[in-house]
Amino acid sequence: MPDPRALLNDCFLHDKDRLRHHEALAILKERISCVAGTERIRLEEAGGRILAVEITAPRNVPQSDNSAVDGYAFRHADHDEAGGFFRLEQRIAAGHPSDAPLGPWGAARIFTGAIMPPGADTVAMQEDCEPHEQDGQSFVIVPTGLKPGANRRKAGEDVAEGDVILSSGQRLRPQDLAAIASTGLAEIEVFRKLRVAIVSTGDEIRRPGTGLESGEVYDSNHFLLRGLAEALPVEIEDLGVLPDQADVVSKTLAEVSQRADAVLTTGGASRGEEDHMLTSLDKLGSRYMWQLAIKPGRPMMFGQIGNCVFLGLPGNPVAAMVCFLLYGRPVFSVLGGGDFTEPVRYQVPADFEVLKKKPDRREFYRGTLVTDETGHTRARKFERDGSGLITGLREADGLIEIPEEATSVERGSLVDFLPF
Repeated sequence: MPDPRALLNDCFLHDKDRLRHHEALAILKERISCVAGTERIRLEEAGGRILAVEITAPRNVPQSDNSAVDGYAFRHADHDEAGGFFRLEQRIAAGHPSDAPLGPWGAARIFTGAIMPPGADTVAMQEDCEPHEQDGQSFVIVPTGLKPGANRRKAGEDVAEGDVILSSGQRLRPQDLAAIASTGLAEIEVFRKLRVAIVSTGDEIRRPGTGLESGEVYDSNHFLLRGLAEALPVEIEDLGVLPDQADVVSKTLAEVSQRADAVLTTGGASRGEEDHMLTSLDKLGSRYMWQLAIKPGRPMMFGQIGNCVFLGLPGNPVAAMVCFLLYGRPVFSVLGGGDFTEPVRYQVPADFEVLKKKPDRREFYRGTLVTDETGHTRARKFERDGSGLITGLREADGLIEIPEEATSVERGSLVDFLPF
């Protein structure tokens, strides 16, 4: 059953009656779960995808002790404080191991990545050594001060056989692909891409490339939300711009909910006579969240139509982006097999002041990190607060988060900075 607060007239809601940020997160965490199936793909196609199985090391990485530098391998027990005069017995390159053990005071010319010869445990860098010829025999003078095991990579030093390298639910970065490749796996199982439909609404909205009449605006939100969503492993279906007609909105949502995992809308999230997203959601499915005590982003909706998750974001671009970053991105991550990842927060001093802030509401300012004259990092607030100002999003590096209990912000006080 919807929260009773959602039945109140929006005009008379106070922030203390709206859902707080932590309450909204709790609802999202409770209601969502993975809906994506899995598929097996080649490793070169796996960048940015979400891993569906645990990856363990089938063998040591590296498999054998090897040299970390170009130089000379020898037994440290033959080395003394005065250095060492070693007889060159072998030459070992990477990919060409030797099974022959070194004799007493024997050394091997060795190259980076080459397997250490039997008995050798230390490598001297070539630039620190002095090759020498005597009576037709090649020698090398090794310097003093080398510790046992110097410049040697041990077998399993990076990963030991049986170690868990990556867990299910992790989004694969380039360094993760490198770790998987080091085990020899050429194919892995990942969650399939989430099917997300994006729709804009409003008789005044036009797509770029067309002319504008008086009172019309271009649909910047579609490209904003599409770009944000595509940073995750999703497949986007563009539903275009819907007119302010209740029957068209309801019919479109009913149809797309049959094939999409999630639908992402912008605009029409209030209870105005021309706002049909909210009423369509209530008519077709279930609404679990609406009206948040945050700024910007108050009229955000969350619910479902059948098995399709519904996220209704505000129409103002700043509010739409803030809501997607705070709520949409973690929701899509979980639906697609990943973790519920909340933004990273860094505490830094404020390079601004706010004389009066409304209590009972969490506020998110657009901001940048700057270095002051003392060399310290501070958070600077974008000077204008309007939710329709895309310039603030473009010039900002992240969000400055001010909690509900704060009624002002003093210059120099610690604030949370959430990088984009």
